Amino acid sequence: MKTVTVWYDNACPLCRREIAIMRRLDTRKRIDFVAIGGDGPDQCPIDRDTLLARFHARENGRMLSGAAAFAAMWRAIPLLRPLGLAARSPWVLGVLERAYRQFLTVRPRLQKWVGGPS
Repeated sequence: MKTVTVWYDNACPLCRREIAIMRRLDTRKRIDFVAIGGDGPDQCPIDRDTLLARFHARENGRMLSGAAAFAAMWRAIPLLRPLGLAARSPWVLGVLERAYRQFLTVRPRLQKWVGGPS
């Protein structure tokens, strides 16, 4: 049974690589990975640009973004579950969110380094 839905930027080489790793780690197949962008039709539950600006996931019917979305995905993956559970602490989630916001500032350069513009 799928417990988490994750939307990712299919046009982003960095995102595709990360999702490929998460798919391999999702040994229990609890995550529904939905590609946004690229050649296929989009299945966006919210505005497409908003969805692509930050990482989004839905866990137990609740839409999450940023570090909270990563934490939801991690909770569904046995190997990463302890980190996802730790992120339920407001303090830990706050630290992860600040790190995620910093990552967003370098994401365009990383995308080019990994495999082209997005």
